[in-house]
Amino acid sequence: MGRLNYSITPEGRFARAMGVELPISPKHAREICRAIRGMKVEAAERYLQDVIALKRAVPFRRYNRNVPHRRGLVGWPSGRFPQKAARAVLRVLKNAIGNAEYKGLDKERLMIGYANTKKGRTFRGWMPRAMGRATPKNQETVSIEMILTEVR
Repeated sequence: MGRLNYSITPEGRFARAMGVELPISPKHAREICRAIRGMKVEAAERYLQDVIALKRAVPFRRYNRNVPHRRGLVGWPSGRFPQKAARAVLRVLKNAIGNAEYKGLDKERLMIGYANTKKGRTFRGWMPRAMGRATPKNQETVSIEMILTEVR
């Protein structure tokens, strides 16, 4: 696999982090990144911890077929609690916060300016079935990139 580059380079003071080929659902990762984009860093950390604790749901806007209603969602009825993906996104967010502190940025003024997902490699696998057959059982991976910008 070649080197994975960042999609954008913002203006001003920023810090960034990337999680490469994480074994999570691409649909869940997309919806979480969409939900936290534009949030302050402290609010995004609290939000992801609430998702992991099953207290707040992530609104599913694109991938919402047969997704039930969830209490507490404002402006959108359907949602889920993608815990595994929320843990992975929280880990990338904490790495970005650490990078920002290393660069001397103020944590209270940081905002998630860019959060996006990219498709990673698919690890091929198979599951044995009856009569000598096999069914494919593949593992999808996702790369998450996050850029924090300092708000004035």
